[in-house]
Amino acid sequence: MIPQTEFPFSLPQGYIDPEGNLHREGTMRLATAYDEIAPLRDPRVQSNPGYLVIILLSRTIVSLGDVQHINPKMIENLFSADLVYLQDFYQRINQNGNTRFLVICPHCQGEFQVETVPTGE
Repeated sequence: MIPQTEFPFSLPQGYIDPEGNLHREGTMRLATAYDEIAPLRDPRVQSNPGYLVIILLSRTIVSLGDVQHINPKMIENLFSADLVYLQDFYQRINQNGNTRFLVICPHCQGEFQVETVPTGE
């Protein structure tokens, strides 16, 4: 079975493009080692380590609404709540490989998976 490598998300506020269109639904892929290493050479990251998240998200977000080419400038223009949401989403899919967790029912001891819903959804 091929593991899932892309995950859908819905931004709490949404990205407003230069034409005024709102984009909320998107897809993020799992990060590669290169995705995390390459931005360290970027002068923006070297002068401001906080910029690393902007580069990481611009590399791993596959689509956002009708926008297919995601770039750092676009990520810079997200609302703060959306940036926090995407940072959390990035961590969850890259640490767990999914957005689901195995849980055990305290009453029947049955095991099942639940989908986590991050703040803002």
